[in-house]
Amino acid sequence: MVSESSLAVSGLPEGVREREQWVCWREEERDGKPTKIPVTPGAGGFASSTESDTWSDVETALEYTETEHADGIGFVFTDDDPIVGVDLDDCRDPETGDVDDAARDIIERLDSYTEVSPSGTGYHVLITGTLPEGRNRRGSVELYDTARFFTVTGDRVERTPTRVARRQDALIAIHREYVQNIERDTTPESRQRGDADGQSATNDADDVDLEDEELLEKARNASNGEKFERLWNGNMGGYDSQSEADMALCCLLAFWTGGDRTQMDQLFRQSGLHREKWDEVHYADGATYGEKTVERAIANTSEFYDPDTGDDTEDRDTTSAESSVDTRDNSERSRAYLTEKNRLLSERVDELEATLEQKVERIDTLEAEVERLTDELAARDREPKQPQDEQAVTANESEDESATHSVWGRLFGDSSE
Repeated sequence: MVSESSLAVSGLPEGVREREQWVCWREEERDGKPTKIPVTPGAGGFASSTESDTWSDVETALEYTETEHADGIGFVFTDDDPIVGVDLDDCRDPETGDVDDAARDIIERLDSYTEVSPSGTGYHVLITGTLPEGRNRRGSVELYDTARFFTVTGDRVERTPTRVARRQDALIAIHREYVQNIERDTTPESRQRGDADGQSATNDADDVDLEDEELLEKARNASNGEKFERLWNGNMGGYDSQSEADMALCCLLAFWTGGDRTQMDQLFRQSGLHREKWDEVHYADGATYGEKTVERAIANTSEFYDPDTGDDTEDRDTTSAESSVDTRDNSERSRAYLTEKNRLLSERVDELEATLEQKVERIDTLEAEVERLTDELAARDREPKQPQDEQAVTANESEDESATHSVWGRLFGDSSE
């Protein structure tokens, strides 16, 4: 857990420290691996990298780490700031501090605020600039500028600047050399998927290096391009729900991107199927609906686009895509669909139960009021009443006495005189 003694607010770059784009995080196990889940400072619950009402100032976030509900703080990247984060994973020996050559090269060329990641096995570099178009991840190098958060430790690397420097030229060069250039590819561990016999998949994300526009053109011109175009434009015809249509499009994107999660997410956000639900946390492990959809699509896709198959590439590509989407394991697809359907039904049941509870409370209140009024009427009925004739006689006698007293008073004067 990060505390003020180990993370001095004053040690963070001023341009970052003063922004109210801070969240907390806690470590939980997801898919058998430790994962840092964003947490709303002060309130708890899951924070979103796209919802500013779940963020706070750095002091509030830091204070919340003193509780048992958070393990550290993080900074959220948005479209409203010029800050770009460079994430270098698995490049540092936490015991000796040795750094691999690629990470050292990137850190030296960026020459901006750099700190050691919470695990001690990587680095986070913050710069200002504009992230180049195209993919933003390859191997252990990731670049972010929006809708993401960086864990922050304050463990600055010696001899690196204390400020966030503008490094646009260096960013472009590093993006070109380490992210776009296939010669520097390193297959990320998360993409090394095996089949039932323990053999690696025939294609992985690093074999595919298509820019977004080139990828979309190939997908539209494939034999199943009409289906892709319908889904891309938001047409859900032929699917029982939008969730099922989302899954179908993601399976196609998985094929064409080679299972590149980041590129799949970026492309889906450009499609007509994208909606606010994509970034909503729907699972107990903190995963969003979009993250799980992408994850399941990759798991259900057995073949991926191979640019090296020769002149008949497109024919084979489209066959593979059809196989990935239309003939993938029906039980897996049904399970994913039923899980989502059950979740929606559970939410509806919860809403109805809450409404029913409110109505029951209202009925109880009305019944208590009716009972009170009934008792009150019964009490009045039990009170003794004078007969009407006696009431009339009594009233007449009072009037006669008053009149007689008035006459005697005029004739003889008030007896008190």
